[in-house]
Amino acid sequence: MKLLMHTCCAPCSIMCIDTLRKEEIDPILYWYNPNIHPMKEYKMRKNTLVDYAKSVDSKLIIENEYGLRKFIEGIYPDFDNRCGFCYELRFDQTAKFAAENGFDAFTSTLFVSPYQNHELLIKTAETAANKYNIDFLYRDFRPFFKEGQEKARELGLYMQNYCGCVFSEEDRYTKRKK
Repeated sequence: MKLLMHTCCAPCSIMCIDTLRKEEIDPILYWYNPNIHPMKEYKMRKNTLVDYAKSVDSKLIIENEYGLRKFIEGIYPDFDNRCGFCYELRFDQTAKFAAENGFDAFTSTLFVSPYQNHELLIKTAETAANKYNIDFLYRDFRPFFKEGQEKARELGLYMQNYCGCVFSEEDRYTKRKK
């Protein structure tokens, strides 16, 4: 199976790659994350993923778009639905790329995070799959989240403290103050 795996960051990719390889699926990683802010964070996550992909011999395709304006325009004025728009933005692009470039299916490292809205992720991925007539490979990677985080620390990978958008960063500091 030729699988395109949307990849949000290196730490989240560890157990997704390992799990899929145990199924004899070697995913091709796909970086498309126009939601990440600020630019310094975007570059740090991307560069860490580039290095990690090389270290585990994974092919990586980079859609190098720092898309803060596109992201903000897409969620305004419904800031409360920002996650839904973010999933749609990234999965739509991933499914389109997969369909246009001969992949059999796509998935995402977002399915490893216990902090994401898992049901909405599935629904959004299925919608994108139907739109572009490509298969969506669902795997619930959440049981491996903690192990992946531990491995990332052991490897000395850069590990972020928020999902990526400016609003999640705001939430992080707001919660810290409480």
